[in-house]
Formats: sequence, C-alpha cells, structure tokens
Amino acid sequence: MKTHLLVIDAGTGSGRAVIFDRDGNQAGFAQEEWRHLPEAGVPGSMAFDVEGGWALLKRCIGKALENCGLTGADIAAISATSMREAIILYDGAGREIWGVANVDSRAGAEVAELKARSADFERGFYEISGETFALGALPRLNWLKKHAPQTFARARAISMINDWIGARLTGEITVEPTNGSTNGLMDLSRRDWSDVLIARAGLDRAMFPRVVEPGTVIGTVTRQAAAETGLDEGTPFAAGGGDVQMGSIGLGVTEMGDAAVLGGTFWQQVVNIPQGSVDTTMRVRVNSAALGGTNQAEAISFFVGLTARWFRDVFCAEEVRRAEQEGRDAYDLLEDLAMQAPVGANGIIPVFSDAMDFGNWYHAAPSLLNLSIDPAVANKGSIFRAIQENAAIVASVNLARVEAFASVDSTGPLTLAGGASKGRLWPQIVADVTGRRIRIPKVREATALGGAAAAATGIAQFASLGEAGSAFVRWEREVAPNTAHRAVYDEARERWQIAYAAQKRLVDEGVTNSMWRAPGT
Repeated sequence: MKTHLLVIDAGTGSGRAVIFDRDGNQAGFAQEEWRHLPEAGVPGSMAFDVEGGWALLKRCIGKALENCGLTGADIAAISATSMREAIILYDGAGREIWGVANVDSRAGAEVAELKARSADFERGFYEISGETFALGALPRLNWLKKHAPQTFARARAISMINDWIGARLTGEITVEPTNGSTNGLMDLSRRDWSDVLIARAGLDRAMFPRVVEPGTVIGTVTRQAAAETGLDEGTPFAAGGGDVQMGSIGLGVTEMGDAAVLGGTFWQQVVNIPQGSVDTTMRVRVNSAALGGTNQAEAISFFVGLTARWFRDVFCAEEVRRAEQEGRDAYDLLEDLAMQAPVGANGIIPVFSDAMDFGNWYHAAPSLLNLSIDPAVANKGSIFRAIQENAAIVASVNLARVEAFASVDSTGPLTLAGGASKGRLWPQIVADVTGRRIRIPKVREATALGGAAAAATGIAQFASLGEAGSAFVRWEREVAPNTAHRAVYDEARERWQIAYAAQKRLVDEGVTNSMWRAPGT
C-alpha cells in the first residue's frame, strides 16, 4: 500500500516539499530559499525563473524522500500549493515563455491607466471577481503587451504557480479557483473564468484553461517527470490551491463563518462567507475558498511580524543577548517585559498597518504616538505591548468589516496560527480585543497540510476537502477572552482610528512617506 502524500509548496521566499502519512502527520521535509530577480531595465519587476525554480523543487522532492527513508513508490498522491497572484504564460506547445512572482510591481502605470478609463471601471471588475487591479493579472498582461509584444503574441495559456507544478508533473495545464481567483478575471459566483471580464479586458478567451476544483485529480506523473523527480510514473496529482486557502483547510477553517488570523510577517484575517458576496465598499478582498460553494473574505495587515522584528533588532540588543545565553527566544523575553505593562500600554498608539481598504490601499508613515519621557510609562515593555495590542486591534477592525457586508455568524472560535500563536501574551491579547475564544493548532505547516488534504481527497480517502481538513487538524490549546479588558481595548481602538486618519492626511499632504502604497494608488 502506498502510505504517504507529497505536497510541493512554492512560497514567496522558498520552495518546499513536505511529506505526510495518510493520517496527516508530517514525515519528511526539505526546503530551499529562492529569489525572484528583477528583469534588467524593468523597475519593480520580479521574474519567476521556471527552470531554476523547477530544479530547486526537484531537489526538495528528492531530499524530502531521502530524509524520511521513502521512495517515489511510497507516494499515494501529490498536490501543490503556492504563492498567490504569480502567473505563468505558455506557448502553443505548453512551454513556459514568461512568469512573474507575486511581488512583481512593474505594472503601476498600467493599473493607473485601467483606473482612468472610468470612475467605475475597477469597481465593475471587483463586483464580479472580488479583486482590484492592484494585485491582478490584467495590468501585468497589459504591460507585457506594451513592452514585449512578441512574447505576448506567443501566449496561448495562463496559469498560477501551483497549477504550473501540476503541468510540469502531468503535462496538463489547468487552473483551480482559489489561486485563479486572485488574478482578478474569475467570476466568484461560478468559480470559473468570467467571459464578461475577459472580454472587457480585451483578452483572448482561449488563453484561459479549464478550471478544476481543489482535490480533483488532473492527471498522473509522466514518464519524463518521474525520471526527473524520482517519483513513480502514474502517481495521481490532485489540484491544490493558493497558500492562504490551503492553509485555511490545514487549520480546520472548513465551515461557513469560520475565521482565522494567520499571524506572520503579514497578518491575514480570513473568513468563510457565502459564495457571490462582495464588499460594496471595496475595502475587503474576496477570493474563492477551497471549499466548493464558498468564498473567503480576506483582509491583510501589513508588516505586523516585521514591525515586531524591527523593534527587537533596533531596541532590544540586551534581550537578544540574554536569549542566546539562556537558550530562549528573544520574543519570549520581550513578552516578559510586556506583561509588566498595563492593559492599554499606557496609551501608546502605534501607527503601522492600516485596516484594509482594497480600493484605496496605502498606509501612513510608521510612527509611535503618545509617548512619554517618563521611563515608567514609555519603555521596552509598554512599547512592545502596544505593538502587540495594535496588531490585534487592526485585525478586529478587519474582521468587523467582513461581518458588516457578509452577514456571517462571528460568535464562534477564532483560529490563530503562525508566529504570533507561539507567544504566551499575544494570543491572550487577540482574545481580549476580539472578545472571541482563540484556538491554536499544533500544526506548523498548515499550508502544506491543506495540500495533503487535497491529495487525500483526490484518491478518495475522504469524501470532501472539508472532511479531510477536519480530520487532519490537531489543536494545541484554547485561550478564553478576559472580558474585563474589553472596554479598555474598545477605547484604544477608537483612539487609534482617529490618530491613523490624521497620520494618513500627513501622507496626503506630502509631509510624511507612506509605509506602503498599492500600485496605481
């Protein structure tokens, strides 16, 4: 019996191969970092190197198998997950001719041109696709048409990176709706390409391949791919999905209204909502969820983990040294200090990420407001606590924006994953700010585990992807909210919103520089 599942994960910063047993327990892992290099003379460009990337992924497959003492003959099924928004173009023979990573921002002028067509042109796309132009495929395709018309003229198919992995293994070019929806040309109500938007974009409908659901077997490993990877010819490959949507499955976010906060470098707040529902204010992004018949609202808090790291690296050299001496994590020492500060962090107001406003997406300049020169009031502990509290406040505002348009039940537990979930204090703060019970999963590779659920579903180990996700997830602990802190945090949220609006006005007036601004904004 073939005993294991293989997931190939093409992330923003690295490629990985992760092997699970049939019960969802991780058995093998290999990872290599990669870089997406700019194209010469193209500002903001970040190309995706398909040949170098494929060579890296092949090495990871081999190392992962070797690390757990398995061979390709032990793999029952394969799936893939990847960074979102990144696209690959193919010629008529199925060969890759152009690719960009998700961080590619070359098309700022093309975004502006699209928005300038009419006041409601972008809104028309958003109402069908749930996407604005900031991260979509259309501006990049328009850039290619303008700057490399010979390459564009050769394009006969488009896919996302996880689909490209499937194409490399099986020879079949398909697209699944979770990552496919992030390119802004799909109809959320049908989980398929939008003929209306493709026509409106002036693109050839024949470029857009068949759409298959996550967990659907699209083909099997070819003889050539088997020779390249060490996998068995004929091993089934099941469609996976975008990293966030697959991660949601791996975290057990499988029911309508289920919500999660993914706390890493960026914090993503995701909520399963009814299919077809979008935000009339265009503040929140909406994608196809991995579960059929379901959309997923998504709001992004920028640089949350990066802000904590900045504070650690710039101001906390003493704690970093102590952590090394004591064999502890420096963030653990910072939380010791933060727990000595009062709830509300002595009124300190961090200004970093704004709540998400997808249609007009930019941030104020990074700032710390309402500091004091009294070291008992403004010190390492109170500032770090303020940064932690502010991350939870921004997440709560984003979740409230989803509730406002999607009419979902938000009283259930909130799943917290990623680096923030490892802390002793941060999960409690998230519980207190949101007023919701927090569930923390054991799994540290949620995205890959969601891919394993797709692979297992493809070979009929489970009847549905939701069933697979629920079976694989394991819970580490729960955190109950302290209701006595709610009033303090509600007042802190109100002060932060007033202060942030004032700080954005300084950006608008050219006094300060935005921390980040979406292309074309």
